[in-house]
Amino acid sequence: MTVQFTDRPDPARNDAGIAKASTWDVGTPERQRQAVDAIRKAWESREWPHPGLLSYSVYAGEDGRTLLHYSQWSGEQAYQDFVRESRDARNADIDAAVPGIERIALHTYELYRSGLRTEGDTREPGCVVIVDVEFAGPDPARQRDWVDAVFEALGEDPDTPAGGIAAHFHVSTDGTRVLNYAEWESAGHHIAALATSGEGIGSPSPLWERVQKYPGMTGGGVNRYTPALSMEAGAGA
Repeated sequence: MTVQFTDRPDPARNDAGIAKASTWDVGTPERQRQAVDAIRKAWESREWPHPGLLSYSVYAGEDGRTLLHYSQWSGEQAYQDFVRESRDARNADIDAAVPGIERIALHTYELYRSGLRTEGDTREPGCVVIVDVEFAGPDPARQRDWVDAVFEALGEDPDTPAGGIAAHFHVSTDGTRVLNYAEWESAGHHIAALATSGEGIGSPSPLWERVQKYPGMTGGGVNRYTPALSMEAGAGA
């Protein structure tokens, strides 16, 4: 299988058993660009590594130093096969081109719920906002209840932020985290939405207060990224 470059992944695809998300700290905007170029070269110079890898995407952090990696897999075994057979050679090429990359924690997720774009919406995301939520200890029911609370608050909110396209809520397989992969038209739309609401996305309400002050939440963050590179398996032999 060959490498095919695409506009973006589909976080809601129904054949993805898991998603992996991690961050690289490369230090500067110039090294961000160099690392993306090195990743592209390391991948396009080889065959697609495993049929169980469904997509692999890289995003440049607004901070000018980080890269977000988001990949979709048929299951954990496919990822372990990739680690055993293919990952080191690609990383060696990337590290040779951009020495000193700091690879930060890798987490495994399953998609739980998506708020999808309306039919006929052809907008392309110019910004991906990653919302991380951490909880005190593993509790899969709590993860899902928090996501359900977000959807309840969204459903009762009269003011839908301009520029929002879709949101994909993932729950970590260890029961401790939620990741919202939110697609926006632009970073400016997200900034404007935050400025309007005052604290997070959403109008002030008891439902949103429950989301923001949910028992057991211990941390998290909100980070904006620009899509830089997205790949999937091509049809070639």
